[in-house]
Amino acid sequence: MRNSDHRKWQGLDNAVVLAEGVFGSTYGKTANGLVRYSRRYRITSVIDSRYSGKDAGQILSGKPNGVPIISSLKDALTGGANTIIVGVATDGGFLPAAFRPFISDALKAGMNVVSGLHEFLSDDREFAPLAAKTGAVITDVRKMFRDMKNPFTGEIENVRATRIAVLGTDSAIGKRTTSVFLNEAMNRIGRKSIMIGTGQTAWMQGFKYTVVTDAMINDFISGNLESITVRAWNEEKPDFMFIEGQGSIIHPAYAGSFEILGACRPKYVVLQHAPRRLFFDGFEQFRIPELSRYIKAIELLADTKVIAISINGEGMKGEEISESINKTHQETGLPAFDPLSDLTDVAEYISGLDGS
Repeated sequence: MRNSDHRKWQGLDNAVVLAEGVFGSTYGKTANGLVRYSRRYRITSVIDSRYSGKDAGQILSGKPNGVPIISSLKDALTGGANTIIVGVATDGGFLPAAFRPFISDALKAGMNVVSGLHEFLSDDREFAPLAAKTGAVITDVRKMFRDMKNPFTGEIENVRATRIAVLGTDSAIGKRTTSVFLNEAMNRIGRKSIMIGTGQTAWMQGFKYTVVTDAMINDFISGNLESITVRAWNEEKPDFMFIEGQGSIIHPAYAGSFEILGACRPKYVVLQHAPRRLFFDGFEQFRIPELSRYIKAIELLADTKVIAISINGEGMKGEEISESINKTHQETGLPAFDPLSDLTDVAEYISGLDGS
């Protein structure tokens, strides 16, 4: 993200991301995603006192991106922020107690608040009166999608774009990030591509065609996924669509992506994997199965094909990531890649699968 490109930020709110104690971790995945990519907000800073004074990009990927990490709301206001975004994704979707003073002080200062948690801050007995007093706006992203009730119709068959779902072997493993960067790479090589967001962070990042699946009544998840995909096709007529996965099809707590396979009917799947992650995130009593089991399960569940493995390099550096990519390719026979690298070759490979 180049903060020097002022034209890109015209009309956007300046936002600080609240990630105290979680930035760079799986619980901080909302903050991590917004620092890597945002077109709805201009990210001016990140609050996490552990890394105060450092560059957010440097912490995430070893490459500075001009977004400073700070320790206080005062610093955020000095930096021009008029919005605070809750950058944590907790088990159960509750606001951490340590975050409450930041939100209260932000509302007292007239800052808008954006949250993707299951706990609605706009209904909070402390926050709602503060917002009413100062005129601040509290946006609960999940609340925006909870009453969507589109039934599945089968109209997905009219969508001619090549649909690619980015699924994962665990939750919080980088599916959205890979979707974002593959979508960008495809557009760079001249193939029109649209991303279909399926979670609250994708909405915060500014993806027009997004639904928040875990905020919805289960009976309507498939229909809402189909509806947003059909809408994207009708309005944009892209060559490709990258669909952000949720959870994992083999997960004890977050068995997501079934509706994505069924409703969006992707032709291909890119599978996100973290080789050094041995147990499901947050559930160390459950071991992550081998890649071959995921590939077999996905291809049995749907009329689709796993075409590549995207490697999350957590716990690895430099040559270790390259070695892991080579090992994964040898074990699966599929192309493997680092989603944080130049994805031009990957985009050209995917484009060529359809003879394009």
